[in-house]
Amino acid sequence: MRGRERIAIAISIVIFVLLLSLVLTAGGLGYILPPPKIRDIPLIYLIRSYWPFSKYFTVMSPEVVTSIVWDFRGLDTLFETVVFYLAIIASIAVMRGIFSSKKEVDLAKLGMSPIVKTVTKITIGMILAVAASIALHGHLTPGGGFQGGATAAVVSLVMLVVFSKYYLETHGVSKNSMLVIRSLGLLGVGLTAFIVVIIGLLNGVNAYVFQNQPKIVADVGMPVTIGGALISGTLWFFNLFEMFAVAAGFTIIFLLLAIPEKEVLEQLKKEVAGE
Repeated sequence: MRGRERIAIAISIVIFVLLLSLVLTAGGLGYILPPPKIRDIPLIYLIRSYWPFSKYFTVMSPEVVTSIVWDFRGLDTLFETVVFYLAIIASIAVMRGIFSSKKEVDLAKLGMSPIVKTVTKITIGMILAVAASIALHGHLTPGGGFQGGATAAVVSLVMLVVFSKYYLETHGVSKNSMLVIRSLGLLGVGLTAFIVVIIGLLNGVNAYVFQNQPKIVADVGMPVTIGGALISGTLWFFNLFEMFAVAAGFTIIFLLLAIPEKEVLEQLKKEVAGE
């Protein structure tokens, strides 16, 4: 029966792909994407994202989405990051006082088979490499700090399943340690937002919060390149710190969700009883 279900699912996927291809070929979503005439505001974003001919009107990043997220509307992105941080704090507050009761456990007996554990150890490095590439190249190619951090958080999720929650805790991956990394990441984002202001004060020049490249009324900005490599000013640093903040935040959530239900219920009963 299971074999028939799998065959039916595979056939359904093939039919769906074929029908979608037919709709696209027939022009069901429009023949011209994008339209031949781009509106003024999107055109400004496209041109000004990477415009080396004028240092006062550019982000110096060929990745338009990252330019918008961390430069054109950087303050909005900062508030979104803070909201995510507060959500993590709220989750920790709800789960306060709930700890794993197993202190002395045989880690070798927990989790999956040795083969799965060995393969997981090999793939962890690959996942982290991909996550770093997504984040640190976010100003050049599609990606960024959030995407890279979410990818890095997959490591903790996989290790929870393969090795167990107690394995992570004995190796330093705990709620408190991740909260420290999360806080440092958010602090790094905040400092990067003010770095040009600090540079301006040191040089006696006006500057603005979230300023990246020089402006006509604030002729100061972050370096575009380091050692010949394009970093697009503040964008590289924003993505770096955001990666750590997001990865640690998701890891905290995974750790909280991995607490056995029995232990959570026992703690809640104690709080209700006033113990």
